[in-house]
Amino acid sequence: MRKVAAIAKEPLNLSEEDQEDLRLAGLLHDIGHYPYSHLMEKIDKVELAEEFVEGAKTIDVSAQPYPKHEDIGELIVTSQKDLIKALGGRGPAERIARLFRGTPVDRGHLTSLIHSSLDMDRLDYLLRDAHAAGVPYGQIDLNYLLNNLCTSPSGIIAISEKALPAAEQYLLARFFMYRTVYYHKTTFGLEEACRQLLRRARDSGKFGIASDGDALRRIVTSSKLWDFTDAYVDAIVNRAARSRRDPVIRALAKAIRNRRPPQLLKEVSVFEDNIKEHHAGVTFRSNCRHQLKALARRCHVPLGQFLFCVTPPLMLEQRGSRLTEAQARRLKAEEKEELIKIWREGAEEPESIVNIEHSLLSVCSNHFFQTFRLYVVYEGSDEDEVVEGLREAVSDWDQS
Repeated sequence: MRKVAAIAKEPLNLSEEDQEDLRLAGLLHDIGHYPYSHLMEKIDKVELAEEFVEGAKTIDVSAQPYPKHEDIGELIVTSQKDLIKALGGRGPAERIARLFRGTPVDRGHLTSLIHSSLDMDRLDYLLRDAHAAGVPYGQIDLNYLLNNLCTSPSGIIAISEKALPAAEQYLLARFFMYRTVYYHKTTFGLEEACRQLLRRARDSGKFGIASDGDALRRIVTSSKLWDFTDAYVDAIVNRAARSRRDPVIRALAKAIRNRRPPQLLKEVSVFEDNIKEHHAGVTFRSNCRHQLKALARRCHVPLGQFLFCVTPPLMLEQRGSRLTEAQARRLKAEEKEELIKIWREGAEEPESIVNIEHSLLSVCSNHFFQTFRLYVVYEGSDEDEVVEGLREAVSDWDQS
């Protein structure tokens, strides 16, 4: 963020206060992350196996859902006295929080440097994670992209047309990093097991987990914030692993504590046009929903120890990839801001990269990649035999 603020000072007409606010917003934008990042944040969207089969949620709809991490971050920055003091007072603290939350402000174009397809966070984590994971996919031409940032008369941040190949490479890098690293079968399976455990732990009212969103807000606005670390979830897992009353909670917790990933029974991946409604993944989901309960009973495995999960659809442009050009035109103003903009020479305003006819994105953005997976958490002396039997039983569930 410091680099882009220096490079873009003149083209974006950034004041000294703008640059300082951007640096601080970049520093603090993830301060509201839950322990283990997004795991706890998404509890309210977790679908248990019983709910998946029955097609109905059992979650308490009257309880306040867990807030998004941006909302938690705003609470922390505007309520913790030491932070308010360090930032120069309540006014600057609120201003910086609005920036990283993406709240419309009088300098609204600046929020796109933190919340958009081409924000500084994504540029940073692609390079960092590719290096840490030892894979080449996240390598991008960072300096060329930053040096070709520009702003339109209406305040829209874009990149010049000559940097189009660098923007395409960045979107491809992001696509392959998610496909190969973030959504890797082992990583995703353990994360899903933890999400399921946390949801069950919260529903039970035990194991020391915050009961709802209001309880979480009380944590982050008090001195309890300092204990809201990964150790918070570790303690829940350890307590759950000793549960005697709920075998599903115990099995999930022991798998996480002992670093024994759920066993993958079947995986179905699709790369389809966005208008296609029926494909192998949909068939697999339907067969899992209608046959999983009977399979669990037949194999004497509790239904809750099966994990059916679907990766979020992967797209080369976050919103545009699921839309036709006509649909893209109908996007709300704030949604359009999230699309990467290209400024062609001689044009009055930049346009979405998905509308550049000589860009790969004009074709690929109409497709999505998604993976449908079925796991089982099972521990016993006959584990190998049971798992192989389950794999054989579901082997044709992606066929009509």
